[in-house]
Amino acid sequence: MHVAQPSAKAAHDDLTELEAALLEFEELHPAHSLAKADALRDRFGMSPARYYQTLGILIESSAALRAHPLLVGRLRRTRDERRLRRRGDGSRATQ
Repeated sequence: MHVAQPSAKAAHDDLTELEAALLEFEELHPAHSLAKADALRDRFGMSPARYYQTLGILIESSAALRAHPLLVGRLRRTRDERRLRRRGDGSRATQ
């Protein structure tokens, strides 16, 4: 039995306009830079800290994963790798 996959448009419908725009922005601007920080302020009126907090929450949603599976998968892996490195650094300090 074949199960129909939701279209990209249907996946985007589960996101707010801001959430969809943030994911699209991150896809276009993956690297941290001053230009990206300026663009964040201009386009969304957000500081980089607020942007990354919002993005971190957003990538936990199944709607974001459906809408941008490669991007969300990459962002989750990057986050998980950073957490492991931090834990690894902390465990060495206590040994």
